[in-house]
Amino acid sequence: MIEKREFYIDGAWVAPKVARDCEVIDPSTEEPCAVISLGDQADTDAAVAAAKAALPGWKATDPAERIAAVERIAKVYAERAEDMAQAMSLEMGAPIDLARRNQWGAGAYHIKNFIDAAKAFDWVHPLGDGTPGAMIAYEAVGVVGLITPWNWPMNQVTLKVIPAILAGCTMVLKPSEEAPLSSMLFAEIVDAAGLPKGVFNLVNGDGLGVGTQLSTHPDVEMISFTGSTRAGRAISKAAADTLKRVTLELGGKGANLVFADADDDAVARGVRHCFQNSGQSCNAPTRMLVERSAYERAVEIARKTAEETQVGSPREEGKHIGPVVNKAQFEKIQGLIETGIAEGAKLLAGGPGRPEHLNRGFYVRPTVFADCDPSMTIMNEEIFGPVLSIMPFDSEEQAIEVANATPYGLTNYVQSGDGARRNRLARALRSGMVEMNGQDRGNGAPFGGVGASGRAREGGRWGIEEFCDVKSISGWAE
Repeated sequence: MIEKREFYIDGAWVAPKVARDCEVIDPSTEEPCAVISLGDQADTDAAVAAAKAALPGWKATDPAERIAAVERIAKVYAERAEDMAQAMSLEMGAPIDLARRNQWGAGAYHIKNFIDAAKAFDWVHPLGDGTPGAMIAYEAVGVVGLITPWNWPMNQVTLKVIPAILAGCTMVLKPSEEAPLSSMLFAEIVDAAGLPKGVFNLVNGDGLGVGTQLSTHPDVEMISFTGSTRAGRAISKAAADTLKRVTLELGGKGANLVFADADDDAVARGVRHCFQNSGQSCNAPTRMLVERSAYERAVEIARKTAEETQVGSPREEGKHIGPVVNKAQFEKIQGLIETGIAEGAKLLAGGPGRPEHLNRGFYVRPTVFADCDPSMTIMNEEIFGPVLSIMPFDSEEQAIEVANATPYGLTNYVQSGDGARRNRLARALRSGMVEMNGQDRGNGAPFGGVGASGRAREGGRWGIEEFCDVKSISGWAE
């Protein structure tokens, strides 16, 4: 049993003020694998006080010094790659190859992109309207509270911690209590990189405890949260009395529009993307809309791809998917699969229960439904598991209408060989991101949505701007 009861506050590992043990459950065995502490108000206050004391000095540092600090973090992060992958595989069930490649790799990718963006960032520049002495300055917003989820731990930690450091903010990180081990390792990395005391602090806790304490704390100027839409609403309400800046990156129900002229791998690629990380991605393309003339073939490809998707232990190497994170999530997914069947969707692959070769652990069968209707529950609720819903469409207009008929608006997808059509759809789809023909978005591109997906913009220069206040200055001496 791993014991990690301490918090990282003011440059040191300190015991909690009140003993409140919390077990971390290995989702592959359903057994405890670690024990942490849940923070109390006194722990949150101590962390915020440390961040507040460190703010004037850190905010005043030259941006080059802050970039150098992040470069040191990048170096240590690379040195601890295997430790980080093992931590994430244990705590949230990512198969070890996925943990090494995608889960650890996402953090490395964002750190590099932020360094590049910061080196090109113009912190003080002319307004540019021809007015002499009119300047715009970007300055740190202050002490920030960072609340991160369990599904992509280092992806989200680096998307918040690194730009906050670069902007000159000081911070308190509250990682998910479901997957805290990787973030505690990240605190070790930050410590080894030699940041000044108080710039980065970590307090474990749950949403109702430390999450609410940060959201309501009068000395916290900003909350950056990634998680469920329900929790995002609660944080917005909690933060309102202190007039904090609140940035939210929330859920999604992405539509994948597949036209008859799409490339041969379009359907299989969409299924694999939906199932990646056991379906536990807010930007997963969980609704596949297929042009009717290509529908029968697409349904067969989707069935075959799902049946070929292996499910296995996170400890084993390979391209299989692992368990979902916990019992509550497993039971939610099972209930939604049962609802899909009850509402008349055609079950092509998978279905209720665990895969036949697994009798323990929160493993879900890769599931595909066909002949879905836009009114069905599985076409509207974020399932957060390896479950895909497919339906046909007859026209581009119908596809757009169905894709946009959701309160979410994170990522939509388009598969078509017609460039003019892709461009039209990219503008017509209501979402913060549109990915087409399997092409990745550019390095440093902003990640974020609209509507019930929140309106954060994380990554690259946009991610740094999130942690800045913009100051307008007149009379600047030339």
